[in-house]
Amino acid sequence: MTARTPKSATKPLYMVKNYVSQDSPVYLMNQLRTKFIATLDADLAEHGITAAQWGILRMISDGRGNTAAVLCRHYGYDTGSMTRMIDRLADKGLIQRERCGRDRRQVLLALTKDGEKMVESGVFKVVAVLNHHLAGFGSDEVELLTGFLRRMLSNADIEAT
Repeated sequence: MTARTPKSATKPLYMVKNYVSQDSPVYLMNQLRTKFIATLDADLAEHGITAAQWGILRMISDGRGNTAAVLCRHYGYDTGSMTRMIDRLADKGLIQRERCGRDRRQVLLALTKDGEKMVESGVFKVVAVLNHHLAGFGSDEVELLTGFLRRMLSNADIEAT
């Protein structure tokens, strides 16, 4: 087994003898994500969509993904799960599929007018849930936290040594 170590690493922060899983930043991030998604799911239920579905709509809206393959890579979903998600969104009239003019094998995804409205109304829910989870934080703390998370994501892209 190969250990992954950032190129600029000094002394490891965790050792087997001092590792407590429930105190791990990754464990805590996962717990936070679970609670965030559950809260957002409850808030979006009145719109008839889930947090995962809203995320797909937002990615399409932002131009960060317009094919099932790109969405699969971003979310780590298998193609079957993504196809079912896209089917549900299409059945709700929120997205449409279009064959690519250059490559007829490729299916492009686009928001419908109702999908655009859903993204616009959903963002208010997302912001409210985000602010709820960040209650008591100052803007400088949020900026610092965001920087730490971006650094961890960057570290995740470093090749194994």
